[in-house]
Amino acid sequence: MSDATLHDAKRDPDDFAVQIADSVESFIVAVAEVSRGDEPDSAVPFLLLEISQLLLTGGRLGAHEDFLPDERYEPDVGPEPDVDELRERFAVLLDPVDVYSEVFDPYVPRSAPVACRISDDLADIITDLRHGMAHYRDGRVSEALWWWQFSYLSNWGPTASAALRALQSLVAHVRLDQPLGELDGLDTDADATDEQLAEEAGKVMAAEIAGPLGLRSV
Repeated sequence: MSDATLHDAKRDPDDFAVQIADSVESFIVAVAEVSRGDEPDSAVPFLLLEISQLLLTGGRLGAHEDFLPDERYEPDVGPEPDVDELRERFAVLLDPVDVYSEVFDPYVPRSAPVACRISDDLADIITDLRHGMAHYRDGRVSEALWWWQFSYLSNWGPTASAALRALQSLVAHVRLDQPLGELDGLDTDADATDEQLAEEAGKVMAAEIAGPLGLRSV
């Protein structure tokens, strides 16, 4: 998307839609840059910051009254851009801390934790944000706001919140000198039953990941 589209002179920079679009575009660009791996030592701190800022945007969308699209049926935005390369880059960049455990819905009694991947989360978030940006780029502002709000509540909001918890926990383990416990084979490829915790990963110590992640010199 060109700057001329995002920052049309006819659009007030204080306008809600412009602010949301700017935040979304900033996140997409920043995450793509982090995925290149040019500064691997700063990957986790950068992601922690970027997701935190994105969730502020999501909070604004969630607190806003419901947006309604102009058309009854969503216009076709064409094929979705492929995010597999971005997903794979982050899987490599974040190894061995890519997989984490999360409760899908905290309001469901006795919910069992499920295995998630930060790399999958980032790819899913980017997919949702790009979809809305395609509408915004084509001038369908109300459709873009509706999509961003709807997908925030239904998908990218919970996904970003879970990823943020994982990143914050990782930073806390390192900064507070608290070694990570055994991963006990936690893997998204395993069933969410007894096999989910099949032994395969071993113990990952904070001292071993602090250097590569740029959180603490070792």
